[in-house]
Amino acid sequence: MNHKITYCSRCLYNSEHPLNITFNKNQICSGCEIHEEKDTIDWNERFVKLKKIVNGYKQKNKLSYDCIVPISGGQDSFFIVDVVKKRLGLNPLLVSYNTHYNTLSGLRNLALIRTIFDCDMIQKIVQPQKIKRINLCTLKNLGSMYWHVLAGRTVFPVQVAVNLNIPLIIWGVHQGCDQVGMFSHYDEVEMTRKYRKEHDLMGFEAEDLINNFCDITEQDIDEFKYPSNFLISKVGVRGIYLSNYIRWDSKKQHEEMLKKYNYETVKQIRTADSYNNIDCMFYNGIHDYIKLKKCGYSKITDHVNREIRLKKLSREKGIEIVKEYQTQKTDDFEPFFIFNNISEKYFKKIIHKFINKKFWTLNNGKWQLKWEPNKNKKKNIIENARLNSKFDFNFINNKKIKKENNSPYLLHKSWIENEK
Repeated sequence: MNHKITYCSRCLYNSEHPLNITFNKNQICSGCEIHEEKDTIDWNERFVKLKKIVNGYKQKNKLSYDCIVPISGGQDSFFIVDVVKKRLGLNPLLVSYNTHYNTLSGLRNLALIRTIFDCDMIQKIVQPQKIKRINLCTLKNLGSMYWHVLAGRTVFPVQVAVNLNIPLIIWGVHQGCDQVGMFSHYDEVEMTRKYRKEHDLMGFEAEDLINNFCDITEQDIDEFKYPSNFLISKVGVRGIYLSNYIRWDSKKQHEEMLKKYNYETVKQIRTADSYNNIDCMFYNGIHDYIKLKKCGYSKITDHVNREIRLKKLSREKGIEIVKEYQTQKTDDFEPFFIFNNISEKYFKKIIHKFINKKFWTLNNGKWQLKWEPNKNKKKNIIENARLNSKFDFNFINNKKIKKENNSPYLLHKSWIENEK
């Protein structure tokens, strides 16, 4: 019996979304419903509330850190630090997990951000051999080459908070709220170990990898362990999301920050978005390739849906854009194979196990994608769900530095402009 897949009548998410999604009687998804709150919330009032929260964590000693801010060199890093430092007046400790998938643009942006904001930063670099063992384990058993990145990025800031007795962590957007409406903005949910495990880590914490999969040892996963509840409570660690207090619009935020700080953007494969995930050399290609095989949609769908909900794009135009980008070829397979010492044949054998046959059919020996966002959709349902929108899907591209010795350039700890 064929499983019926429901597509949202407003955006392009379907009922198989891995973060879980629901639909109302008009087939509008929970993510779109929760997104409507952005147009009704008094964000000025919310920001006042945010100020009251963070003021309780300001240290009397100006040399002490008021909070921890996780950054990557991509995504919304500049916006988050700008809010924390300039608008909230806090002294943050920047924390970064090194993914081993670094791009030069991401490294340069990291150097720029810690320099222009005059912030201290701690970075975690795990032994490459550990990363490779975990990669092979999670790729083979979870169909993920990105588990260690999600695990590291979500736990290292918490470990630092516990070790340095800095209770407040300030994150950017809550993915579960913004994408699928898992929570309301009014819930003001905070970072939890449970959410991290069930959604970020696909149900598997670091300890779960031992004995269950491969030959992972205690030493391999030590850096990915979440601190105990006792330590969390002792320090009083809490992680708040700015998206509960600021109207989140990633594209708009990036463009405002680009005018202020002129950081690097990169034209990416498989999406028109040149702002997010530019710090990772594999996220845009092989990671997205696997996502499409497993979930029946890719990151261009995430980006299009975001703009549909923000009334910058129509559903019809969104479909055109997704068709243009989602099956583009990627050129990062070979570097990934070399890094992990695996063959293309071995990789394809693994991924074959995770192909979602609800979306893919085998035709003459080749897998073909069944992507049918308009299937069984009556015109009036789509019209009733429509938001008044205008096309605004163009992204500003800063000039990419082609050579390491060009100006400006990267030093180990700072960003230097060559004299002209």
